[in-house]
Formats: sequence, C-alpha cells, structure tokens
Amino acid sequence: MKERFRDLLHAYKVEAFKISHTNEKVQETTEEILRGTEDALNNEYHYHFRTDPDPARIEAFKQIKNYTLRALLPPVVEKLVRRITVLEKQHEQLVELVDALLESLSEEGARRDGNVG
Repeated sequence: MKERFRDLLHAYKVEAFKISHTNEKVQETTEEILRGTEDALNNEYHYHFRTDPDPARIEAFKQIKNYTLRALLPPVVEKLVRRITVLEKQHEQLVELVDALLESLSEEGARRDGNVG
C-alpha cells in the first residue's frame, strides 16, 4: 500500500511540476490567461467626485486612469491570472490524487474484508 501511495504522490508531483514549468499545452493555457486578463481589465469602474471638480482636474484624473488601465495594470493582472490558472490546474491534479488514494484505500479494505471473511 505504501508503494502505491508513493507512486501516486510521485505522479502528482510530476504533473504539478509540468503544469507550472513546462510548455505542454502552452497555446491553450495562454489563451485562457489572456481571456481572464481581458475580462479583468474590461471591468469598468467609475469614480464619482463628491463635489463638482473643475474640468482640468477631471481631465487629469482621466489621463491617470487611462494610463493605469493601459500601461500599468495589464502585466500585473496577467501575472496574477497566470498564477491563478496554474494553481487551479494543480488543484485539479490534487483532487485526482486524493481520489486515487481513496480508491486505493477502498480496494485495500475490500481485499482485507474478502480475505478475513
């Protein structure tokens, strides 16, 4: 049983490493990341001034907002979405590992019950 668990854990570690370090399924993962980044950046947030500001202040605010949305946020959001995507894929692998471990335990229990009775 220990050997089976060791093999399953090793297989999980290999798959988790491949997800975060290799170029397998690069196109699919990249498209997923870009879609998530685009969705996050397309959310419109509006700022309402408490008082009526002068037009120069509004223009400066719009310039800052546009610069932030077009230059600063995209690489940051892309890195965040990339990390989230990798973690989600590793989580899926972990769920499969737990499922395989539980399946092995139930098979072992069934074999013991069959041998005892």
